[in-house]
Amino acid sequence: MASNTPAPQTPFASYDAAGAAGALDGGAEEWNPTEDSLRAQNRSGGRHRVVKQRSNFARSSTVLGVGVIAAVGAGGLATAQQKPPVSIALPDVDLPDASDLPGVGALIGSDDHKSADTAGNNTQPLTALTYTTTETAAQGAGGGEAATGTKTTADAGEALRARILQQAEQQQAAADAAEREAAEKAAAEKAAAEAQAKADAAEKAAAEAKKKAEEEAAAKAEAERLAKLAASYALPTSSYTLTSTFGQAGSMWSSGYHTGLDFAAPTGTPVKAVHGATVKSAGWSGSYGYRIVLELEDGTEVWYCHLSSMTVGVGQSVGTGETIGRVGATGNVTGPHLHLEVHTPSGTGIDPMGWLQDKGLSV
Repeated sequence: MASNTPAPQTPFASYDAAGAAGALDGGAEEWNPTEDSLRAQNRSGGRHRVVKQRSNFARSSTVLGVGVIAAVGAGGLATAQQKPPVSIALPDVDLPDASDLPGVGALIGSDDHKSADTAGNNTQPLTALTYTTTETAAQGAGGGEAATGTKTTADAGEALRARILQQAEQQQAAADAAEREAAEKAAAEKAAAEAQAKADAAEKAAAEAKKKAEEEAAAKAEAERLAKLAASYALPTSSYTLTSTFGQAGSMWSSGYHTGLDFAAPTGTPVKAVHGATVKSAGWSGSYGYRIVLELEDGTEVWYCHLSSMTVGVGQSVGTGETIGRVGATGNVTGPHLHLEVHTPSGTGIDPMGWLQDKGLSV
């Protein structure tokens, strides 16, 4: 029965606790099987099996991996402590104390630290809290006192709050600008309305002043006209008293009312022509007694009645203020007076007082 030739022992390097490779046994190099060497073994005759050995190197590699992981973890924690503060943004909600959570309380610290935090009664919302770190620096070669400093940074909640406030300020600024623009527009409209009102008032005042000036000018012109008329017209007599007016009702008149204006004066008082005219008639006229009728240029007739005497004849031209007769009591009378009537060119009798006043005469 043939036996298999044992496979040569594979040389391995030994490692010390520090992980450094030692010298290979016998100074031989590490055997690395290749396709040629395996083919030679196969040709040497018979089947063989390679024993898979577990060396100290495998166990050392496991220990080395755990050590590396531990070292990397420790280094990561040390590096994390040296990193700058990180802002944490959380909503404003009430959360349980982290030390009360399962598996987390041991990582927070001792009971004294928890009591100190609880005694602080920190009721601020999470958006107002910050993450802080403490750095310790040794002074001198012998160690000395430690100096600590706390660095605090604004959290993301504060940044969000600042951004919201900025947006709110921008919106408020826009609203203020719109309100200011509306106020300026309203002020401009008010100013325009006030200016228009002032312009209307000024225009009204100017119109009133113009109207007043026109009225004053018209009154002045009328006064001048009356003055000229007064210069060309005269009262029919002087030293008189008005006893009866036009339209006065009474049984003494056949028509039932008085048709003229009566100037009571002593008999013989001169009677004058009120304006330049032509004597149309002069003589007896029944109840009128002795009467003189003057016809003016415009066709108006002026009647002088109850005269005691007449000094002009028919067809004679007379001037303003010229004596044409004297006061008497002839005809149907109760005493000496001048009965004066005025008739339009159409023959209608009108009020002598109004007519004389229209000529600028004060009766």
